[in-house]
Amino acid sequence: MNFPILSAIVLIPLVAGLILLCLPADRRAWVRGTALTAATLVLGLALVLYLRYDVRVGGYQFIERYPWLPDLGISYAVGVDGFSLPMVLLGALVLFSGVLVSWNVEERPREFFAFMMFLATSILGVFISLDLFLLFFFFEIAVFPKYLMIVLWGYPKTRDYGGMKLTLYLFIGSVLALVGALALYFNSGLRTFDLLALEKAGFGVDFQRFWFPFIFLGFAVLGGIFPFHSWAPDGHVAAPTAISMLLAGVEMKVGAFAALRTGIMLLPEGAQFWSPLILILATINVVYGAAIAMVQTDFKYVIGFSSVSHMGLVLIGFATLSREGLLGAGLQMFSHGVMTALFFAIVGMVYDRAHTRDIPALGGLARVMPWAAVGFIIAGLVSMGMPGFSGFIAEFPVFLGAWQRAPWVAVIAVLGIIITSAYILLVVRRVFFGDLPAALVGQVGDASGKDKGVILLLSAIMVLLGWFPSLLTPLVESGVRHILALVGGA
Repeated sequence: MNFPILSAIVLIPLVAGLILLCLPADRRAWVRGTALTAATLVLGLALVLYLRYDVRVGGYQFIERYPWLPDLGISYAVGVDGFSLPMVLLGALVLFSGVLVSWNVEERPREFFAFMMFLATSILGVFISLDLFLLFFFFEIAVFPKYLMIVLWGYPKTRDYGGMKLTLYLFIGSVLALVGALALYFNSGLRTFDLLALEKAGFGVDFQRFWFPFIFLGFAVLGGIFPFHSWAPDGHVAAPTAISMLLAGVEMKVGAFAALRTGIMLLPEGAQFWSPLILILATINVVYGAAIAMVQTDFKYVIGFSSVSHMGLVLIGFATLSREGLLGAGLQMFSHGVMTALFFAIVGMVYDRAHTRDIPALGGLARVMPWAAVGFIIAGLVSMGMPGFSGFIAEFPVFLGAWQRAPWVAVIAVLGIIITSAYILLVVRRVFFGDLPAALVGQVGDASGKDKGVILLLSAIMVLLGWFPSLLTPLVESGVRHILALVGGA
């Protein structure tokens, strides 16, 4: 019997979280060691998946299937393809980085790391689910740890508002998605939640066109689609650093991935019909998010609205329903996940030392935090889509696909890239260069060794993908082929 590697990836953080809750609260070294061990194991198994996945064969691999509630057509079915595997790797990478960045959490670290592990189980579970009920189950259980981590460990001035706003928005989206999922179940004629079976169900055109908005928009709320995006900046800013990394770096990808997996892949005719509207909303995402980021004075809010803007490029790629657009969307989800995780990690490092996120009160930090400055500049170049970095290889195919489908989308969305370049350069100058404010002299020290390790790891990945896109492109393209076979490659 083959080793159930996907189940292990999901169960390790779950078991680690339960173990953490059972540890004595005063054994902080044990708590941190347990969290790091679990995160390291998950990352190691994700790398094994990446190395063992056969790109030439493509399709779903490492499949595990066990009956769960057979009378209801529900099974525990998991597997990965070329589109979901990079997301598993991204989730494992950001979890590992988040543990290191949170190493010095002093307020109830046992509960903090336990809830982080539970959130990781939810995230990874969505990416590997091949059963619609299982996918929805993992999608929903994230609400509990997300809310608690924001309201208990988040920014004191906004954590109650940010946590509740995030929860309410995601509940509204979940209700829409659940209604759509039940419609799929009862109208398939199969009485099953098996995603592979539902892909072949052949739903009628009218049915697809009516129900597509329910299931796609229901999940896309978590992906930050306009006008349901406002939870994202407030939620990200209110959250503690590691949870901001997971929320913006991975959780928004959970929403986008679920919308693709259930909306576009199960209801391709509906996707064709509604794609012009998605293109419009996603284009607003790109330009509006960048424009609002431009005028922010809170360091963390800049990155929060930047995430909304960049997720618009992912949704544009989806809506093109083309090889280039979908390829770019898959690459953008991974690249943006790494980039925004590094952004939020560095913002957290600055806040921990300067005790402010007010950009006018900062300056000259490159002198005392050179690693943070270099890491932020690298992430900024990725955000700007600079050639030689992962952002370029991700955004360029999206614009190619957009130009082929609707040239006006590419023309307008380019404005978002221009505005992004402007606010990134302004933030770099105002925060890291110039004179160090007198209030910060002697108060701000360099990043810790673990922080430097996170900066080096995430920066190296973005540079390597920029120079060697073949590390990821063939894998994502193998997943795109399956999607195109379902949607017809418009």
